This record gives sequence, structure tokens and C-alpha cells, in this order.
Amino acid sequence: MKSRVLLSNSHLSGKEKIYIQEAIESNELTYGNNLNVFQDSLESYLGNDKKIVALSSGTSAIHLALIMAGVKHGDEVICQSFTFSASANPITYQGAIPVFVDSEKDTWNMCPIHLEKAIKHRISLGKKPKAIILVHLYGMPAKIDEVLALAKKYEIALIEDAAEALGSSYKGQKCGTFGDFGILSFNGNKIITTSGGGALVCKNDEDKKKAIFLATQARDEAVHYEHSHIGYNYRMSNIVAGIGRGQMEVLDKHVALRQEMNNFYRNLFKEVKGVQVLQELKKGIISNHWLSCVVINEQETGFSREDLRLALLKDNIESRPLWKPMHLQPIFVDSAFYGDGFSEELFKKGLCLPSGSNLTEVEKDRVKVVIKKMIG
Repeated sequence: MKSRVLLSNSHLSGKEKIYIQEAIESNELTYGNNLNVFQDSLESYLGNDKKIVALSSGTSAIHLALIMAGVKHGDEVICQSFTFSASANPITYQGAIPVFVDSEKDTWNMCPIHLEKAIKHRISLGKKPKAIILVHLYGMPAKIDEVLALAKKYEIALIEDAAEALGSSYKGQKCGTFGDFGILSFNGNKIITTSGGGALVCKNDEDKKKAIFLATQARDEAVHYEHSHIGYNYRMSNIVAGIGRGQMEVLDKHVALRQEMNNFYRNLFKEVKGVQVLQELKKGIISNHWLSCVVINEQETGFSREDLRLALLKDNIESRPLWKPMHLQPIFVDSAFYGDGFSEELFKKGLCLPSGSNLTEVEKDRVKVVIKKMIG
């Protein structure tokens, strides 16, 4: 059998071992220099005076963001429906109620029109949302100006889920730095990885200090163990941060390689009617193209999303349907939803294609051969 071509594989720099060994030799396994340097390098990369708290996952970062935004039991939180479940699950951790909003056609992210309809309707019911979770899906920046304006207009906290968008930017500003809080992920399939892990992007030192307090079991200042708040075990370890240090040294390179993969697919499909490759449609928007995705109109192409997926699979090449919207998930079936079903169409017709920054030329050729055979 041919070797497996993965959708998005970890891509190490070779420097990770040096920083892990440094932590071992100094016996700083939990906290230490790696953690501090990794956080500082992320702050420098994002700019805009943002402060970083490195955590155990992007999911834990969303949970802390909701807590710090004041979300409590029974509150409503608006969330993009077209996303991975980790964007929505932390809402339920707080005993809060998710309200899902559909996507728009340009970026596949939260539609500002449907968002305002949702806000107005929830307010008319006496249920003003406490927060909005906006996602930059597949690395594509959302319509931030419009969403941010609505968040300010209705005085609702904005949590910016940039788990898939490290390295993406909107009008020169890095994704993850626009909201009241931002979220990053360093899962094994992301642009850079720490094997697992994430980060909370804060506006100032005060928020950073509070986040660290909550993420380290909310231990009060005392000789003994004193706790006046519920805390969590969410901090990233110094060993894991060592991997992150090594990854930061190749972040820009990895982004460029993912962008090259998007160009690879755009060139491959440019003469094919009925295939849309997700790409930037306006100046000033730069996607890291974490995953390159296509939407296939079977009536025009003569083949479906599933036909292409199975053809790739036959050659041991991994591809995957786009995210199934949250409002269609069994666990959220009773949740409120505002939209016109565009995300449902994306799910039915869309496919994520191999997009790793370490795909070899041989692997690219294998993908190309399958697709060329499919499109005829």
C-alpha cells in the first residue's frame, strides 16, 4: 500500500529538541524560561500591545475568555455555527446557552447581517447575549470591521477564535488581536504545534494576570493553600513550551508554504467550472490558508464532494468534509439558529484537501494525478 498523505501533519523545525533539553537540564519542567520566551515571542509576533497566556489547549482559552467576559449560568452566547465543536463546547461548561449564527459567502465566517438579526431578536426576548464567539475558519479572516462594530454597538464582548488563523491578518493587523479576547491553538495539525496547547490573547497586563490566576487553580496569595475562586489546571508546561519556541522560528515559513498549497489548488482548478477554492476576495485580507478547501457543484462538474474524497482515499490520500455546522449537531439540536442555511450547503458540498507545509513533491504529484483524473 502507498504511504499515507495526511491532511495536515506536524512540521518540526529541528530546534525543538534543544529547548526541551534545556528545560530538562535546568529541571524546569512545569514553569521556566521556555514558557516565558514562547509567550514573549507570540506577543511580539501579534503586536498591538497584546498579552499572551500559554495554556493547555485552545478550548481552555475559550473557557477562560468566557469566564473573564462575565458569562454565567443561564447567559446566552452567540457562536458561529460553521466551526469545530471546541468553539461552542466551553459555552456549556459555564452553564450558558449557545445561540448559533450562519456564515456569509465571501469568507465562510459569521454573517454580520444574521448576527444583528440574532442580537435584536434575543434582546426583544429579554435575553441580551453576553458574548460573541467569532471564528476565522480555515485561516480565513472574518468580516471583522462589521462584526466588531456590532459588538460595540450593542455592548457585547467579542471573543475572537483564531485557533486556525495564526499568521492571518486583516488590514495589516493580526487575527486574534481585534476582540476583547483572542484564542490561539497549537494542536498537532495547526500552523505551528506544541503537540497540544493553546493561548489566550489579552488586552492588557491586568487581564493576563487574572487569566494566569484562574489557569493555576486560582490560588490566593497566602502561605497555605487558600482559594476564594474556582480555578482550573490550564497552564502550558515548560516542556511543551519548548516545542513552541522551536516552532516560532519557522512560523512565517510554514505560513508561506501553506499559502503555496492554496495556489497549487487554485491553479489546478482554475479552468474547472463548478469548483470554488476558498481564497481572499478583498485587498488587505491575508489568510494563512491553514487548510485549503473547495466547494464542488456536482451539477456543473459531474462529480460530487464525496466522489473526490473517495478517489483520494483509494490512493491513501486523506481529505475531509468541511465542518458540520453546530446547529446540525445532535448535542445542539435544540439551540436557536439564525441564518439561511449557507453553512449547510458548505457542509454538503465542501472538502478539505491535503494542505501541510511539509508535503513532498511526490505527495503533491499523487494528489494532482487523482484530481486531474477526476476533472478529466
